[in-house]
Amino acid sequence: MKNTRSIKENHVFRALYARGKSAACRTMVLYARKHRDGAVNQLGITVSVKLGCAAERNRIRRRLKEAYRLNETRLKSGFDIVIVGRRAALTAPFDQLERDLLRLCWQLSLREGKDA
Repeated sequence: MKNTRSIKENHVFRALYARGKSAACRTMVLYARKHRDGAVNQLGITVSVKLGCAAERNRIRRRLKEAYRLNETRLKSGFDIVIVGRRAALTAPFDQLERDLLRLCWQLSLREGKDA
């Protein structure tokens, strides 16, 4: 991911939950907020312990990260983004995850260009 850094600090996640805009669907919830550094996005992906064992949670995380990576160029820069995986993400086809991600990005005005 060329234009994206990872969010690792808990206070950044909590600030997004509290003050960021959100959009939800069956497979994920997306939180976004503009940040100072307009050149790159910051991405965090979380999955609740309630969703299953570590292998299942990591699988959801990997699938969501790949969906983001493949569509990174379609998104505007300068945002903090957190994707929260839901149980349906484990069994959903990958193309459904991509469609859901792009639809949520469109709802939060994160999409760029004519296909937005």
